[in-house]
Amino acid sequence: MSEIEREAMDYDVVIVGAGPAGLSAAIRLKQLDPELNVVVLEKGSEVGAHILSGAVLDPSGLDALIPDWKAKGAPLNTPVSSDHFYMLGEAGEVRIPNFPMPPLMNNHGNYIVSMANVCRWMAEQAEELGVEIFPGMACSELVYGENGEVKGVVAGVFGLEADGSYGPDTEPGMELRGKYVFLSEGVRGSLAKEVIAKYDLSAGKCPQKFGIGMKEIWEIDPAKHKLGSVTHTMGWPLGGNAGGGSFIYHLENNQVYIGFVVHLNYENPHLFPYMEFQRFKHHPMVAELLKGGKRVAYGARAISEGGYQSMPKMVAPGVALLGCSVGMVNVPRIKGNHNAMLSGKAAAEAAYKAIQDGREGDELSTYETEVRTGAIGKDLKKVRNVKPMWSKWGMLPSLVLGGLDMWTNTLGFSLFGTLRHGKTDAAATGEAANFKKIDYPKPDGKLSFDRLTNVSFSFTNHAEEQPCHLRLADPNVPIAVNLAKYDEPAQRYCPAGVYEVLESENGPEFRVNFQNCVHCKTCDIKDPSQNITWVTPQGGDGPNYPNM
Repeated sequence: MSEIEREAMDYDVVIVGAGPAGLSAAIRLKQLDPELNVVVLEKGSEVGAHILSGAVLDPSGLDALIPDWKAKGAPLNTPVSSDHFYMLGEAGEVRIPNFPMPPLMNNHGNYIVSMANVCRWMAEQAEELGVEIFPGMACSELVYGENGEVKGVVAGVFGLEADGSYGPDTEPGMELRGKYVFLSEGVRGSLAKEVIAKYDLSAGKCPQKFGIGMKEIWEIDPAKHKLGSVTHTMGWPLGGNAGGGSFIYHLENNQVYIGFVVHLNYENPHLFPYMEFQRFKHHPMVAELLKGGKRVAYGARAISEGGYQSMPKMVAPGVALLGCSVGMVNVPRIKGNHNAMLSGKAAAEAAYKAIQDGREGDELSTYETEVRTGAIGKDLKKVRNVKPMWSKWGMLPSLVLGGLDMWTNTLGFSLFGTLRHGKTDAAATGEAANFKKIDYPKPDGKLSFDRLTNVSFSFTNHAEEQPCHLRLADPNVPIAVNLAKYDEPAQRYCPAGVYEVLESENGPEFRVNFQNCVHCKTCDIKDPSQNITWVTPQGGDGPNYPNM
């Protein structure tokens, strides 16, 4: 689109994404030098609209960034009061005691939070320091300099024709240029994906691994509510079909977060992650908790699970990847927000020093060093073998051996070294003929719900006249390849019902209902033919999560 004339604005640092990593970077930059010009661009309609996380927050990242966060009114209102871990069977459960678990698994001192609301509060702190934050501004392109460095982004393109061309009512957007650009788009960000490919940042690293996390907020009977209670489960209903588990967190106002994670390296293409989540709520332990309650919100988001050995190089000329753009989730702890915040702080400190030294557009190598050798690297290195163990040996062996490995890593060594991840999650998908179909019970409308009804509780909206932001490299592949070989798993792995195979006079047809998309990125990750590319729709579109 280089022939399009756009206005340009210059900043010291341009930050894409108002999540915990991007906002931490913005706050730290202004703490270090109030005169720096810093802008944060957010594709959601407001800060927090696209933030979905568990979440039990380890406050170490916030402690490092804003030590007086409590006095400043940060919405960390529910300290964890109890911690439970269960192995589920279809009709019952066995509690796994806490005492054999490594110390790093302890949730004492952590808080049950809405990360959407934490980010809204962080945005207020940033704006008080003079950071410019523009919500509803999707960043659709990177701008490169003469030497191949990233020097900015194109943001705020509106009104494209349905075929993607510029029409009479198209707003061409602006170029926002920076001495450095920070990409903090979350998991599988479209610009980060471009940067990783262009500069070959994953060379020598394991492939990134992912899960799909689905979450509902319920208001439950006050008699059943236990403020601060944290429960995690493994086992039923997934069994041997896929790795994953659940979380149940009791926060304020008699509300409970019910979440379910399915690892995306599952083989059986008939697996339906969303329906596994719905089935989970019928377990006696969960059904009893939810009985008489009501669901008030729903959402879904991919989770980076590769950890230590999957983190790509984080810097290229003029650009740094932050938080989940790199993949900093501690999988056994199910926590990444603290590392996202610490990464934003580290990137800010590296950029500040570089700008002080009169540099711009180069690689912020001190940021990479700090992430790999500092608190983030130490956090992730201790748990690096848990996910590959689960993938290779299954749930129960990985529970025992992973626990042992975390204990020895706490003491500074590992009996296993560093295990490598295998193939990508897309390549892990098996052919449909080799697997049995799975019979899922019909949702009852009380505990379990069909996808389209639930998507309405994500408050998702997309302008229908814009181009489809789910790009098919070859429109023939879904039917000719994916349906024939894999029973087109897009019908099932999407937690929002975006993809359908419909029967017509001419045979099966593939339909993409992009208006339903909750921006989880699962299709970009799991499509076995890697035929789907998620690109950003126009700003402000997508889910509008209230307090996920």
